[in-house]
Amino acid sequence: MAQIKTVGFIGIGVMGRSMAGHLMDAGYEVIVYTRTKAKADALIQKGASWKPAVKEIAESADAVITMVGYPSDVEEIYLGEDGLVAHAAPGTYLIDMTTSKPQLAKEIELKAKERGIFTLDAPVSGGDIGAKNGTLAIMIGGERTAYEACLPLFEQMGENIQYQGPAGSGQHTKMCNQIAIAAGMVGVAEAMAYAEKSGLDPEQVLKSITTGAAGSWSLSNLAPRMLKGDFEPGFYVKHFIKDMGIALEEAELMGEEMPGLSLAKSLYEKLSEQGEENSGTQSIYKLWVK
Repeated sequence: MAQIKTVGFIGIGVMGRSMAGHLMDAGYEVIVYTRTKAKADALIQKGASWKPAVKEIAESADAVITMVGYPSDVEEIYLGEDGLVAHAAPGTYLIDMTTSKPQLAKEIELKAKERGIFTLDAPVSGGDIGAKNGTLAIMIGGERTAYEACLPLFEQMGENIQYQGPAGSGQHTKMCNQIAIAAGMVGVAEAMAYAEKSGLDPEQVLKSITTGAAGSWSLSNLAPRMLKGDFEPGFYVKHFIKDMGIALEEAELMGEEMPGLSLAKSLYEKLSEQGEENSGTQSIYKLWVK
């Protein structure tokens, strides 16, 4: 398999900007595309090249990484007439790091194989902090040989890099991640609200409970943001609702009930209705503390 030298990156958002930056720091030639060019200005000033269309990224890169918002965006970027599968050269690696639908990942792989293109579904966890620090958890589905060829790329963006199995396996693993987080976020918000209402110092409470049995990434990283009133997005409420919806759809297909996930999704939908769809997931705290 050919060595990857040039990497296309589509989706320069809260996390994608840092992820692409790490690849540049590692010496890869990075070509970027995002719908709003201004979002890529910092990377362009750093030395990234700009292409005005997805198909031009496909035609110019050895590997292309996508980090976009919704499954509909993924489908358009990969399977559209001017998309990656139609315009990438045989032997190109296409890596979707968006949290998307497992079945879509399988469909993309089937269409790509017809043109001799390799695909991986590789969603991540760790939010803006993990992206900035290069410490993301990366969950990967697809052919193992493609995973091994792209491992040097993943190693620039994450630390916990796990191959999970055939196409769609990365997305299924991310659903497990989101299910575990969803009810946990409700618990974190309720705990902080309880601490405040009972007259305790919530920050002092955190010192006690973050290292005990209640400890979690959300408690350690997002509870402090709640208490500071910092609701900037490390991960958007609207995208979390999307993820929970995918997980519930997949669970229904498997005949599984997810009462905790259903409750969390309903609470986040209530939060979104209050105008918080573009806030970080820690803004669920606002449902308890005004």
